[in-house]
Amino acid sequence: MHRRQFIATGISALTLPQIALAQSAGFANWIAGFEGRARAAGISSRTFAAAFADVRYLPDSVERDNNQAEFVRPLADYMATAASDTRVANGRNLLRQYANLLAQIEARFDVEPHVVLAVWGMESNYGQRRGDTPLISTLATLAYDGRRGSFFESQLIAALKILQNGDVAPSNMTGSWAGAMGHTQFMPTSYEAYAVDFTGDGRRDIWADDPSDALASTAAYFRRFGWRKGQPWGVEVRLPGGFDFNQTGRTVTRSPADWARVGVVGVDNRAVPNYGDATLNTPTGAGGPAFLLFRNYDVISRYNNAEAYIIGVGHLADRIRGAGPFQTAFPADERRLRRAERRELQQRLTNAGFSTQGVDGRIGPNTRTAIRSYQRSVGLPPDGHPSLSLLQRLR
Repeated sequence: MHRRQFIATGISALTLPQIALAQSAGFANWIAGFEGRARAAGISSRTFAAAFADVRYLPDSVERDNNQAEFVRPLADYMATAASDTRVANGRNLLRQYANLLAQIEARFDVEPHVVLAVWGMESNYGQRRGDTPLISTLATLAYDGRRGSFFESQLIAALKILQNGDVAPSNMTGSWAGAMGHTQFMPTSYEAYAVDFTGDGRRDIWADDPSDALASTAAYFRRFGWRKGQPWGVEVRLPGGFDFNQTGRTVTRSPADWARVGVVGVDNRAVPNYGDATLNTPTGAGGPAFLLFRNYDVISRYNNAEAYIIGVGHLADRIRGAGPFQTAFPADERRLRRAERRELQQRLTNAGFSTQGVDGRIGPNTRTAIRSYQRSVGLPPDGHPSLSLLQRLR
């Protein structure tokens, strides 16, 4: 390992051995160039020097960024983990343990305790897995050498602003390899915009063992994006025989009463209460559970837009509050298609005379229309769902 001359002028705290530990002259030079951009964004030389004093290149972060696996896990397996008996029991215990804190958070932000706890449970298993990767090192590594350099540079600037504000010391600023921080895994830009100092100690500390600021920050985030207290994320429903699956998806919106008029009712066979307009979703097609989705579903999606995550948070919240499991099980072997498989599905549908209007691996309205047309032609329920069994039938 060779020592390299570090050419930055404003970070005298960086020694040559520390730069050598970065394992890359390119990384060192990138840091030197980045300092100017950080200073232009309002970061002081003192903050920069303290933040980068122990910085190092993290090849594991780059490897993980370049090899993120597509989510193809069966939804049944995902839900078994998201709302496992242990996680539900722990959530209910914490609901009692933090009853006073959660009541104060609800009073201020109008977000129910079980919802806040569900995010905590999903993001870090109630604080047990907050991440121990040095944030400045991983964000700098990914800004320099990752697939999304500009995104991670913006996160790095935000992280430096957090340090400059005094919310956390550089040595305590840890998180996931991708830069998510604290009990409820805020990215730095989200933290900067929405985190709150609920304890009143002058710091928005989402890293401490005390989860107060983290839980309140999550509630503040939800409120900012329009959380409606008292409205569920979704309600499991039953579909009538011969149901027209063209009515599923986010483009058809009706009141619960109007859904009931076409036979869509709760699992108790009664019309779903009037929580507002809803869309109908069958995440695993005709063979799995169906849900009426309300506005709060979209609020959860602002935290993480993955369908499995949104349903997982919503269901865990319901279970913590006392609800039971879903009445209709997710198909045990139903998994999402990989991108290559989605492209293959589109190509095979098009070749069979059911054009998807392009082969891009994205399942949009055109592809769903083609799927439904094909399903009708072979006597399958036209749910428009891009399943593995459908692909196998087309092969």
